[in-house]
Amino acid sequence: MAGKSPPPRSQCPIACALDVLGDRWTLVVLRDMIFMHKQRYQELLDSNEGIATNILASRLRQLEAAGLVTRKPDPQAPRRALYAPTAKALDLLPVMIELMRWSTRHNAHTYVPPQFMRKIKGDAPGFIAELRRSHGVAGSQPQGGPGGL
Repeated sequence: MAGKSPPPRSQCPIACALDVLGDRWTLVVLRDMIFMHKQRYQELLDSNEGIATNILASRLRQLEAAGLVTRKPDPQAPRRALYAPTAKALDLLPVMIELMRWSTRHNAHTYVPPQFMRKIKGDAPGFIAELRRSHGVAGSQPQGGPGGL
């Protein structure tokens, strides 16, 4: 689905990233796809946070338009769709892991499954590579360099 994005608010990299990711649902939907391998609309809808159907549909369209999610017909039910994170979405893994670390340090209500925390603390790059492979994307994420920030 090709969609037209509104113009960015500024050239600030944080503002530009938040233009795509900066609402309360986008990273939650990506979390479910990436970490829990949820592919179907109903699976995403059933998440603990209780996203409304119209919001989920809107976020999936936005994520697809931004190139973060692919949508294809479900072979078991062709009128339904399967969603998958793209390599571009998987490049967010270091950010998502740092958000988990930050939240576990600063929010007493945070819970990260112990197996995730062991992998994150023991070998975060290996964990990221494992997740990328599990989604059919080989290699590691691009590294920022001096010209990128």
